[in-house]
Amino acid sequence: MQYPVPPHGGDIVSASSEVQVRPGAEDDLEALTDLYNHYVRETAITFDTRPFTAEERRPWLLSHPEDGPHRLLVAQERANGRILGYATSSPFRPKPAYETSVETSVYCAPDAGGRGIGTLLYKALFEALEGEDLHRAYAGVALPNEASGRLHVRFGFELVGTYQEVGRKFGRYWDVAWYEKPLGVRAGDA
Repeated sequence: MQYPVPPHGGDIVSASSEVQVRPGAEDDLEALTDLYNHYVRETAITFDTRPFTAEERRPWLLSHPEDGPHRLLVAQERANGRILGYATSSPFRPKPAYETSVETSVYCAPDAGGRGIGTLLYKALFEALEGEDLHRAYAGVALPNEASGRLHVRFGFELVGTYQEVGRKFGRYWDVAWYEKPLGVRAGDA
C-alpha cells in the first residue's frame, strides 16, 4: 500500500513526498524497538518502564503476521527508508471469547507528529482489517494526550470511560481513557 500523506498544517510532509505503508518485517525490528523505547523512556504514553532490546521485542513483532486480525503496519519514507511510525491491532484479552475484539495503537517517530502519519497508518490498518472476523476495536490513551484522542474520534472511536490513576510511572499516577469502535457487522450480529 502506498498513500500520499495528507497535509495538516504546521510541520507537514510536502504533498510531493511519499510515504509507503506496508506490513512490518523482521528487518524493521531495530528501528521499531528504538521508536518504541523513546516513548518508554520519555513519556507516559506507554506504561512500560524500562527500554527493550530488539531481541526482547522479537516475540511482539512475530505476533503480528501480514494477514489476520493482528497486524503491524509501518509507515516508511520512500526516499530514504526511514520508519516514521507504526500501527498495530493486537489481541484485546487472551480469553477465547474476546477473539473478535482487538486493541489498536499507533506510534509516530518523535519528529513525525502532526504530519498526518498517524492518520495514514490508521487508515491503512482499518482498511486491512475490513475482511477480518472482528466486531470491536479498543484503544487506551494515557492522559493527557489530546492528539491521540482526536485521532481516535476521527476514526469513529467513542470514549467509553476513563480508568482513574491506573498506572504509575515517573513517580505519579496516570489516567487512561478507553475508546471503542464498532467494526464490520456480520450476518446474525445485528
